[in-house]
Amino acid sequence: MGKWICGVCGYVYDESKEGTPFAALPDSWVCPLCGADKSMFAPEKRQEETAPAAPVQLDGDFRELSAGELSAVCSNLARGCEKQYQEREAALFRELADFFGAAAPAVPGASLEALLARVESDLNEGYPALRAAAQAEGDRGTQRICVWGEKVTGILASLLRRYQKEGEAFLQNTNVWVCTVCGFLFVGDEAPALCPVCKVPAWKFEKVEGRG
Repeated sequence: MGKWICGVCGYVYDESKEGTPFAALPDSWVCPLCGADKSMFAPEKRQEETAPAAPVQLDGDFRELSAGELSAVCSNLARGCEKQYQEREAALFRELADFFGAAAPAVPGASLEALLARVESDLNEGYPALRAAAQAEGDRGTQRICVWGEKVTGILASLLRRYQKEGEAFLQNTNVWVCTVCGFLFVGDEAPALCPVCKVPAWKFEKVEGRG
């Protein structure tokens, strides 16, 4: 009997306490704390099994960001300012986010499958490369960003997979909440008492409106 750890919120499923092997849980089972699906869990590793990630050499190629990407960057910067109680700066970044968002053209070929593929690419390739580069440079700030970013991206992938399986029934008669600090998404009648990722209280969550 072992333990399985949620990759989003850190919830521990202890097989010896629960009495049911993790593998025997149905595919529809989700984390009781954050709602992540079963695929987001991994067996607990002993300390000697954990090896540091190999550093990835970045090629230094850069490109111009699209209007949509700039909108997302400014929105994230606004939330960072909110966390630091810099309301004036947060308002300016929100204004920029709205400006670039309005200028962003429709994405050709946009689909749930394409979005899920991009999100999973970030989890499987993007974040490991960024984390390895940050570790190689000793950049603790970027390493902290990876911790929250991977968890938030992980729950997004989990929710997209559930929506892919269940369709609109997944979101019927419930609400979608977003943490205004870290971006964690939660599906439920009420926001969680504490954000499973950044631990802020429920009042820091906003209900996503206009889903109809």
